[in-house]
Amino acid sequence: MSELLTGDGRTHVSSGLMRESLVSKKLIAETDNENIRRMVPDVNMIAIGGQSIMDRGKEAIIPLVDAIAEANKNHKMVVGVGGGARARHTYSIGLDLGLPIGGLARIVGGVEENNRDILQFLLAPHGGITFVKDHFQDLQLFLKNDLIPICIGQPPYHFWEPPSKEGGKLPDNGPDVGLFLMAEVMGAEQMIFVKDVDGIYDKDPARFDDAKLLKEVCTTELLSEKFDDLPIERELVLSLENARTLKSVRVINGLKPEQLQQALEGKDVGTLVYSTRYGK
Repeated sequence: MSELLTGDGRTHVSSGLMRESLVSKKLIAETDNENIRRMVPDVNMIAIGGQSIMDRGKEAIIPLVDAIAEANKNHKMVVGVGGGARARHTYSIGLDLGLPIGGLARIVGGVEENNRDILQFLLAPHGGITFVKDHFQDLQLFLKNDLIPICIGQPPYHFWEPPSKEGGKLPDNGPDVGLFLMAEVMGAEQMIFVKDVDGIYDKDPARFDDAKLLKEVCTTELLSEKFDDLPIERELVLSLENARTLKSVRVINGLKPEQLQQALEGKDVGTLVYSTRYGK
């Protein structure tokens, strides 16, 4: 959208955005194209649930750590983790104290750091390294040396968490969203959410014996009122709908650690959530 102009002995830059309003719907639409460079197109973002995996202790964590270490031999990965039960307790205290929504988002990030450090200790013999946003530009260096960067997802907007669309005081943007946004800007090959269920069901499998596993589902359907609760954050689904590099995510069961290798190999495991914008 820019070009160099010459002819009077000087060089000028002509920009299509120079005199335009950046909130113009027409202008915004004109910027929408597929010309996006992927920073690390061969990396996989692995998001480990805090409540679903980390809170379960060694019975869940150790087999998954072993699976990550084995998979790292053939697949580049960035591993992210949520806060789990301790994050919920921190939310509760913050709400009682009347903290603003940005304050809640900030303090929960500190809780996630504990889970990140636990994973880093366990994965250290296999190249696990703490990865913070200040090191983002060093990511390629870590991956070239077969390291496993381990990070947190919250708070993606820090103190500047926007007001909740749901009307409450809890941040809409949790670790799922934060890790997804990181994967989107990296241009990751794929994103895998490691939970404690086999994927996404048409209704809660803990309450309904006839719940059916959905092998694939589009973002539009997940955002409908049909799904009152989900194993992934609703704001993540909305982010996927509007993403430009990641066009799908996969939800697998971390209590079946072999599913991680299967997902990395592109096998049909868990649930594939795909953007309605692009299709499967």
